[in-house]
Amino acid sequence: QVQLVESGGGLVQAGGSLRLSCAASGFTFSIYDMAWHRQAPGKQRELVAEITSSGSTNYADSMKGRFTISRDNANNAVYLQMNTLKPEDTAVYYCRARRGPVTIWGQGTQVTVSS
Repeated sequence: QVQLVESGGGLVQAGGSLRLSCAASGFTFSIYDMAWHRQAPGKQRELVAEITSSGSTNYADSMKGRFTISRDNANNAVYLQMNTLKPEDTAVYYCRARRGPVTIWGQGTQVTVSS
């Protein structure tokens, strides 16, 4: 079964940190580009960070210097380390896999940052 399962979300105070994990199964993880997106209430889903199959990374401007994306091909997982969290980072965070026309989404994990 092809799936992505996110974990690690929760409630944290502003300035705190969280590490999100995404476990992949049912497909050849290492050849897929991976990414984290987020969607806040009433807003469109937006890209947070992405990491290609070769390990190149890209971040949305507002996350640069605070968030770090990484992947572990041996364990079919991708991570998002989030530091210096702000209330505006509150959203559902989604893991995404993509290769050519194929896109796979996880179910999301809630991150809430209190002020």
